[in-house]
Amino acid sequence: MIPINLPQIGDEELDAVTKVMRSGILTSGLGAGPKVTEFEKKFAAFAGVKHAIAVNTGTAALHAAIVSVGVKPGDEVILPSFTFVATAEAVVMAGGKPVFVDIDPQTYNLSSNAVGKALTERTKAILPVDLYGLPADITPIKRIISSHGLAIVEDACQSHGAKVNGKSVGSDSDLACWSLYASKNMTTGEGGVVTTDNDEFAEIVKLVRTHGEKAKYSSIMLGYNYRMSEIQAAIGSVQLDKLPGFLSRRRQNAQELSAILQVSKRLQLPAEPKGFRHSWYLYTVRIIDAEKNERDQIINELRKAGVGSEAYYVNPIHKMPYYKENFGDFHLPETEEAANQVLSLPIHPGVTSKQIEFIGATLLGLLQ
Repeated sequence: MIPINLPQIGDEELDAVTKVMRSGILTSGLGAGPKVTEFEKKFAAFAGVKHAIAVNTGTAALHAAIVSVGVKPGDEVILPSFTFVATAEAVVMAGGKPVFVDIDPQTYNLSSNAVGKALTERTKAILPVDLYGLPADITPIKRIISSHGLAIVEDACQSHGAKVNGKSVGSDSDLACWSLYASKNMTTGEGGVVTTDNDEFAEIVKLVRTHGEKAKYSSIMLGYNYRMSEIQAAIGSVQLDKLPGFLSRRRQNAQELSAILQVSKRLQLPAEPKGFRHSWYLYTVRIIDAEKNERDQIINELRKAGVGSEAYYVNPIHKMPYYKENFGDFHLPETEEAANQVLSLPIHPGVTSKQIEFIGATLLGLLQ
């Protein structure tokens, strides 16, 4: 089986972990041990921002960022439903109300027109997602909300290395949140980062990360235990050094696969609009005019052939029982149609050109 994603771990990561274990410094009470601090500096430089605050999961990053912009009970946060549930969880954990809006059918990212229509007096923040690794278009969202004083918290959990007009994703948002889960373009096993240029937001995220403490045993706000361990940070520093090579291979695989699949009139291939640079976390195609059963059958046949295909977000969040029961019904036709028609194919750095040929030929054979 060619897996949909596979962590790329080598001797360098093993050596880094061993050094931490031998040092005896495995964590820090305030979340800023030597390896964490080193990793944060490297990540901030990578993301082109002043501050990078390392945490223990991408979900923790999202929650800390939402708290830092002041989301409280009764506040609304506008976000897509076509994403992993953690994006909405972070809003609810802060006491806010998720307001789900529809997506652009070409990019699968938040529709700026839908954002404008969903604004109310209770709106506190906008939470766009860089889905599959393609950056969300922040510019029209900023224009729409410019007179409303709202924050933009970007879910960049899938977009390590993605850029817009040469700038890293997240650099045009108030804060960006990154996941370092095992399947991501780079990993610490579990882990996350919040990036921002805003000193005040950065300070709040640091407080949220470690029980609200600015000094030991002196909590000044409600906080949590979101610390990243020294072992995770050591792995992260090595992975960050390797990331350019990972991204190059993902891009090459995506280009080779697109060259094979472009002959099919039944497939909508992944978009990469002018000025936008995809991170290729996931290579996602859409089977045009397909019913859900046909898409699911094709995935099953791909797996039988040894291709680890997946349909991500088959149940959009607004359709999940908890969110439907607590936050109401939302009419999102583009979201629901995409959820029934998309599937993702393996292009991670471990996939060879020969395997790309096999993946493409297998899918084309199933579409005949």
